[in-house]
Amino acid sequence: MHRLRWALLTVMALAAVIVIAPRAIAARFAPIGPAVSDRLWQQPPPVTNDACLACHNDPSLQKKLYNGEMWSLSIDLKDHASSVHGQAGLACVQCHTNFDESHVKNPVQFPGFNANDRRDASLKLVTVCQQCHADQYAKANDSVHARAQKAGDVNAAICTDCHTAHTVRRLTDPVTKQLLPDARQWVPLTCAKCHSTIYNQYKDSVHGAALTQEGNLDVPTCIDCHGVHNIGDPTTAAFRLKSPNLCAKCHADPKIMDKYGISTQVLNTYVADFHGTTVTLFQKESPDAETNKPVCFDCHGVHDIARTDDPQKGLQLKQNILKRCQVCHPSATANFSAAWLSHYIPSPDKYPVVYFVNVFYQIFIPAVLGSMAILVVLDISSIARRRLRKPKDRPQPPAGKPSDTDVTGKESSHG
Repeated sequence: MHRLRWALLTVMALAAVIVIAPRAIAARFAPIGPAVSDRLWQQPPPVTNDACLACHNDPSLQKKLYNGEMWSLSIDLKDHASSVHGQAGLACVQCHTNFDESHVKNPVQFPGFNANDRRDASLKLVTVCQQCHADQYAKANDSVHARAQKAGDVNAAICTDCHTAHTVRRLTDPVTKQLLPDARQWVPLTCAKCHSTIYNQYKDSVHGAALTQEGNLDVPTCIDCHGVHNIGDPTTAAFRLKSPNLCAKCHADPKIMDKYGISTQVLNTYVADFHGTTVTLFQKESPDAETNKPVCFDCHGVHDIARTDDPQKGLQLKQNILKRCQVCHPSATANFSAAWLSHYIPSPDKYPVVYFVNVFYQIFIPAVLGSMAILVVLDISSIARRRLRKPKDRPQPPAGKPSDTDVTGKESSHG
């Protein structure tokens, strides 16, 4: 019994090691994400928010940086409480991990933190975001903004430039994970902090005006075309070649386009013509190669896309579409642009003449070719029957009467 008891204890200990040890190792070396941070936040923080805000709720609290700039260290209690982090009950020191009890005892000391100016301070502090948002942080490090920083542009956007530091707002629905309605209107305004010229073009465009003036949530915002954290370089050939697919995300979706009576054949009709076929081939075979074939924004514009019936830029007007065509085809005349069907498949309502001509040929051509095929089949079957007929079945001349032709194939004379 004694040996059996020890054997059972040994087996249980080994089972515990096998089950618990891999999880402990994985938790130790895995990137900190929501699952890990949730466990950490359940532990009482070494310093409470009340202790931090006893000083940092003072509007006059500032720190003089090395270059002489004054950096405000004041945190508005109401703003923080209404933020997504404040609503989750996160403690200040769960982000500011280097500000511990020693800082509370001696507020002048900032352990392990030195900054030349306010921007340098932001660049150093933003690394704390990856503790909980590892995936988003990794994507941002591969974005056009991160590449600009590496090239020496310290003002390129970082997490806190878009989301702020202490007033972070909720952007997506916790259940559906979809962007909240007010967040869609907030996104362009956020991008405008750096890209104000582009925003001014966007807000007056057919998309921007619908969003900012009418509250229409069907229209795209900046992130729908450029991405969220992994924003690519829109000046590359690769972005240009894939841009028709970006436009098609909305313009080929009947759930959106049917509301406004807009054709969903935009991508199919584009790919079917010479321009789109060439661009598609380039995208598949040489995605980094330049091409002079037009994509959507060459004709419709980039951020300043106008309504199709706009008198200045609308492509429904003959003079406007002709100007667009003449950019690549200088000798184009009015008849040249009139051949364009505006991404619509001909129907009795749209381009009825073209539609009925197509219907006529869809009936006429099969009828003609079908009739010819029937005649050929009948002719071949007739020849085959004659060749397969047995000699005794063939008509013979009367006995003693010469045939109508001699062996040379010429007609015989009968006196």
